[in-house]
Amino acid sequence: MDSTRVTEHSTSSYERPQPGVDPAEARGALLRSPKPLGATALPAQARAGETPPGPHQTTPCRQGKEPEVNGPEHAQPDTAEPDTPRPRPAPEGIPPQPGAEQDRAPGGPERRTGRGLPRGRPMPMRRDGDRLRFVGAATRRIARGIDLDEIVMGLCRATVPTFSDAILVYLRDPLPVGDERPTGPVVLRLRRTDRIPEDRDTEGGFLPPPAPESESSELAALAELSAVTAELCEVRPGGALNEVLRGVRPVFADVPAARDALPELLGEGGEAVVPDGQHAILAPLRGRRRVIGAALFLRRPERPAFEADDLLVAAQLATHSALGIDKAVLYGREAYIADELQRTMLPETLPRPTGVRLASRYLPAAETARVGGDWYDAIPLPGSRVALVVGDVMGHSMTSAAIMGQLRTTAQTLAGLDLPPQEVLHHLDEQAQRLGTDRMATCLYAVYDPVTHRITIANAGHPPPVLLHLGGRAEVLRVPPGAPIGVGGVDFEAVELDAPAGATLLLYTDGLVESRLRDVWTGIEQLREKLAATAQLTGPDHPPPLEALCDEVLDMLGPGDRDDDIALLAARFDGIAPSDVAYWTLEPEDAAPGRARRLARRALDRWGMEELSDSVELLVSEVVTNAVRYASRPVTLRLLRTDVLRCEVGDDVPQLPRLRQARATDEGGRGLYLVNKMTRRWGATRLSTGKVVWFELNRG
Repeated sequence: MDSTRVTEHSTSSYERPQPGVDPAEARGALLRSPKPLGATALPAQARAGETPPGPHQTTPCRQGKEPEVNGPEHAQPDTAEPDTPRPRPAPEGIPPQPGAEQDRAPGGPERRTGRGLPRGRPMPMRRDGDRLRFVGAATRRIARGIDLDEIVMGLCRATVPTFSDAILVYLRDPLPVGDERPTGPVVLRLRRTDRIPEDRDTEGGFLPPPAPESESSELAALAELSAVTAELCEVRPGGALNEVLRGVRPVFADVPAARDALPELLGEGGEAVVPDGQHAILAPLRGRRRVIGAALFLRRPERPAFEADDLLVAAQLATHSALGIDKAVLYGREAYIADELQRTMLPETLPRPTGVRLASRYLPAAETARVGGDWYDAIPLPGSRVALVVGDVMGHSMTSAAIMGQLRTTAQTLAGLDLPPQEVLHHLDEQAQRLGTDRMATCLYAVYDPVTHRITIANAGHPPPVLLHLGGRAEVLRVPPGAPIGVGGVDFEAVELDAPAGATLLLYTDGLVESRLRDVWTGIEQLREKLAATAQLTGPDHPPPLEALCDEVLDMLGPGDRDDDIALLAARFDGIAPSDVAYWTLEPEDAAPGRARRLARRALDRWGMEELSDSVELLVSEVVTNAVRYASRPVTLRLLRTDVLRCEVGDDVPQLPRLRQARATDEGGRGLYLVNKMTRRWGATRLSTGKVVWFELNRG
């Protein structure tokens, strides 16, 4: 009865939290838990006639390097083991207790295997409370990992050296994802090896002294376990390793099934790493649906062997690690799909329209979802114009990315119809309402004409663009804000502004100028100042390079400014000089093709491009003839001299011409065939008032 009271009192004292100690610390839990006083065997001091230390007596400690498992480790009272002549190793930074070296066996028979394991200090966990605390702390550390490498590293760091001296983790290559059924043979790859370094804390006083010279040379040859073990292992159907993995439960290395499986797993060189007896545990890693790998826990032969309860610990570690790896693989696949979905919905490359240079950037959110609804686009239009678009769908999800893709496709289709910017936003608003009542987005749509040096802008609730002039002045354009797309029942307004040559227009989403640390207008002002400061570096006569300008703009982002994804589109307006443009209006009559040939020849003579006269006359005659045949209003003819020679013929007929192969008996149908063969490229674009057929020729 008295013994029972003493035992209960000891257990209560054992469970009481101690000041300054983290009860979740894995290694600390192993080192601070004294043995209940109700043990059947007496401590060694009592058998020798000495008085054993009390449960609350402490020994002096000194500061030293502290290991890391789940946080800083605190020094705890040390007590002698009651049922073994070998004392329990003290934590790092605490000197060994008196008599510890005398209790250690002076020597032993020479080992034939296991010499490749480094010296360490696996903790012999002989109480259920110790094991429960260790498993709790270790699984929490494993669960902190998000990706595959973090989870495997968490398993290694949580078990070495607290549970084992070394660990080898093998995973399937490739790892199956979800319900996928891998084809071909099952292959395991050595993913990570962890061990106690040979020279770790040798001056701390609690580790064994360095190995003899004869043994040190052998250990030096095995400096890394991965150097003596096979990196790849094919699991043969019906083989010993396959049977162990199918069994799912951890086994000691000395059982017959494991003895046959280890050479298959480790290879011939790695078999010598495994010590004799129960100093190694082979634990299969089973995920949600299948075995995805194996972990091998190793202890040096002079250390206490694993016990039967340690198999349960290994099973818990293997289960939590495998489930974490399974989730990490699924998360990685979903993140990859989301990232690819986002980027494939953005332009792969930007066009190179006449009279304007473009650059862009896209950054996913750093702390929120990897996907979002930000997008940008540049769409060539008839007449050498270009549409510049930037938008932001509200929300951060796969749904937002999908809606963004639909709105971007709609904007491209509407741009192909050459609608005014306000009409494009009106139709985008109708499309968003068809997608759902809560599908809202902001958008800014601008059309730049390099011939007139003008830009027309319409806004739907988006942050205003910033125009950087050639002299270095940055200006926030005054554009009517409008309502976001998806509100419905609102009217959008467009404004036409000057776009001088050498100026740079910057379109962006709110993720660049708005965050938790600043409001949107503060961010816009910082952006304007950043652009002006960057322009001063290159001088008033030279605008900053576009790519470098985009990088400088993104450098204004601080650590807390990546709450949202960011889309950025920069356009440098070069324009087309009036002297490089020739424009005429032709009446739809039979004499129009001849007049077009004469006008084209005069323009080429004026530009010094006489070598192209014959080709241009032939092609202009064919295109103008087709336009005059069906047009009811005047036909327009325009020649543009840039890096290429571009010819544009417009009429009021909306039907687009088609290239076809004329038969030998046909009187027509060969005009576009000649255009296709003789030009650099050509095309036809439908307008709200008709169409434009254009072609380009290289300049000499």
